Amino acid sequence: MADEDYPLERVPRAKRHAWFGVAVQRFGQLSDLTQFLVGASLGAGLTFWGAFWAFTLGSVTLEVVSIFIGIAGMREGVSTSVLARWTGFGRYGGALLGLLMAVSLFGWFGVQTGVFAEGLHSMLGGVPLWAWCLIAGVGTTLLVLRGFRAMGWTAFVTVPAFLGLVGWAVGTRLADQPVHAGFAGHPFGAPLTIASGATIVAGSYMIGALTTPDMTRFNRTAGDVVKQTVVGITLGEYVLGLAGVWLAQAMRSSDLIALITASSGAVGVLILICATVKINNWNLYSCVLGLINAVQTLFGIRLHRVTCTIVLGVLGSLAAALGILGAFTGFLNALGIVTTPVAGIMVAEYFIVRRWRGELDVSRARGRLPDTEVGWVPGTMLVWALAIAVGWLSDSLGWWGIPALNALLIGLLGYVVLGRLGWLGARGSFTFEQPENPAATVEIGEQHGANRD
Repeated sequence: MADEDYPLERVPRAKRHAWFGVAVQRFGQLSDLTQFLVGASLGAGLTFWGAFWAFTLGSVTLEVVSIFIGIAGMREGVSTSVLARWTGFGRYGGALLGLLMAVSLFGWFGVQTGVFAEGLHSMLGGVPLWAWCLIAGVGTTLLVLRGFRAMGWTAFVTVPAFLGLVGWAVGTRLADQPVHAGFAGHPFGAPLTIASGATIVAGSYMIGALTTPDMTRFNRTAGDVVKQTVVGITLGEYVLGLAGVWLAQAMRSSDLIALITASSGAVGVLILICATVKINNWNLYSCVLGLINAVQTLFGIRLHRVTCTIVLGVLGSLAAALGILGAFTGFLNALGIVTTPVAGIMVAEYFIVRRWRGELDVSRARGRLPDTEVGWVPGTMLVWALAIAVGWLSDSLGWWGIPALNALLIGLLGYVVLGRLGWLGARGSFTFEQPENPAATVEIGEQHGANRD
């Protein structure tokens, strides 16, 4: 079977999409349960305007990362884990990254499936919670089977529905008390600093920023990437996040379910469930892409995307039904710290150091990926480890600045320094096995057009 989602090859120019359709999916990733939860958490520990500045700092960090790494993904037309092979990580570093992303996103798929099922169970009952986990997980899996296009149509339906919920909830509260109640309130929970709030904002979506190429490889131009990122992230963070802050301040509670159901009842729960689907389908989709790249690299076996989606979707649904993934939430958050510097390293290599950029440019003109790849890049591993340590210490010891941003900058600057000094120390050279996918056949003239973006 030909796979028109191109998990291991460049997306042909003829298969790219208009920016608005991709932007709706990006906004859909942010207009979900998590974003309201982040807003409610900040509303409990900060004033409204303190939360506003936390969202601003966190959003700018996410937008800068997403735009640069997204443009690289658009130009090369490949997913994050494949792009990593020629942006500082090499063959085995890219495989390691693919595995980390697959584990992280598989975990979040199971966690979100559990949240999805709890909403269904609380509203409809009927069957046990574990059965709702299987129904919710398998339903999301069936959607992802159809790939990028079907996920786009889902976002077009669920994004307006979720925005309607926000308007309903805020409008209901406005009718009960004056507008200034949500703006002038004082923190009622454990106090937060603006820096720690910005870390929560950036950290809650950093894995999404890192996987931006999984989405932007379907974009047509760099301008499209910028537009969809600014629109999607800005609306997602400010509209949904600040609505959560306002509701938490107005109701003096950070209980997300209470904030929603108290204003809009069962209809709110139903739309909230729809909102969960939008982020969870991308959890599973990017998880599959990372695993396919890792298995192809380590074992030379090309997994079919549809088959892999079925297996991971069913396993994730079973894990949610058994309730075992909730115990790993702390581990999943730790993986977020591990993956944060990766974006800085990839951006540094692609746009500044450019050691392997020439190979990508030449191969793009031929409609292929480079014929060779290095095995390991010890300098990258060293910088990666240092950046993780700085991010972790910044968070645990309360060092100055935003921990996520600290780790990101150490990754970027450290790689630039080693690259300029010639100390990256690439090891090994391998022939890249060009995937045999009939759907990936592309005319050279189309790929020459990619060089003009």
